[in-house]
Amino acid sequence: MAEHFNRSARPTLGVEWEVGLVDPVSRDLVPKAVELIDIVNATHPEQHFEREFLQNTVELVTGVHDSVPTAVDELRRGIDALRAGADDLGLRLWASGSHPFSDFRQQPVSAKMTYSEIINRTQYWGQQMLIWGIHVHIGISHEDRVWPIINALMTKYPHLLAISASSPGWDGLDTGYASNRTMLYQQLPTAGMPYQFDSWQQWEQFQTDQATSGVTNHTGSMHFDVRPASKWGTIEVRIADATSNLRELSAVVALTHCLVVHFDRMIDRGEPLPTLQDWHNAENKWRAARYGLEALVITSRDTEERWVTQELTELVDELMPLAHELDCATELGLVPEILERGAGYSRQRRIHERTGDWKPAVDATCDELTQLLPER
Repeated sequence: MAEHFNRSARPTLGVEWEVGLVDPVSRDLVPKAVELIDIVNATHPEQHFEREFLQNTVELVTGVHDSVPTAVDELRRGIDALRAGADDLGLRLWASGSHPFSDFRQQPVSAKMTYSEIINRTQYWGQQMLIWGIHVHIGISHEDRVWPIINALMTKYPHLLAISASSPGWDGLDTGYASNRTMLYQQLPTAGMPYQFDSWQQWEQFQTDQATSGVTNHTGSMHFDVRPASKWGTIEVRIADATSNLRELSAVVALTHCLVVHFDRMIDRGEPLPTLQDWHNAENKWRAARYGLEALVITSRDTEERWVTQELTELVDELMPLAHELDCATELGLVPEILERGAGYSRQRRIHERTGDWKPAVDATCDELTQLLPER
């Protein structure tokens, strides 16, 4: 089955950010996304909002951009519009990888056939998808570059997850994980790490197999952590937890943009792209989900290891000249700030450990949406 990839002439950028709605008294999730989108669309028709898997979630979707600052600015305008509408409904906006105590059995799924099919097929595990993430699309010039770049990106999986990890709580418990979302999402049969395909033709054969066996008839598509988005001519990076604020989101998006362009330029120069064995990628994913910024990660096919914070510090320095070229040096420069402040999981966990209650952590996370703003 041939799959047409709409090649991008430039390394364009698009971002999707999933945001939840919470009651300011109970701090629980509220299934009023449809009402909120209707309110905001009436006053801000230029903004793009989507209904998501659950009725408590609104997805902000940017247009096509050439730089991180313009994409983040569109998200800022969207959040401002959503906040005004949420105020009218008596709700607060909230973003994290997972809600620390909401009961997934009480949160209705959106009325969309694909979502109903996922629930019908996956049952208990599909019903637990009380999770939120960030998806970053980067334009790619040719389909033959897609899988070499995806395979290289997998070597930086723990770096992107560690700085965004923000889901330590689940069903009232501290899971001990920095990103419990990562562990939950991979339970779906079409989710998790992508296979390391050698060519676009292998990907097409895989798609044929999935369609023939009926897998994608049930789900619409594969939900890999990184995947081609052929309709848009992009690689879609879906590793990150939803950050609680635009400041940290801008750092995640900048690092993603720089990494994809960096690997694309390596192909131009005829340089081999890095890869790791599947088992090393799987271990790195688990370590970042478990330990976040405290993870010791595998960095080579010879099983060398380093602290992810050391890796991130040097990676920012290495990519900074490219970031200046892509006009995201300010945003990439926020990565060290996350290392110093701690990612979202550690902030939530500290509040819970101090108070014995997740509600103050939800309040603080809501507050960060207005307090931790981008540099520009």
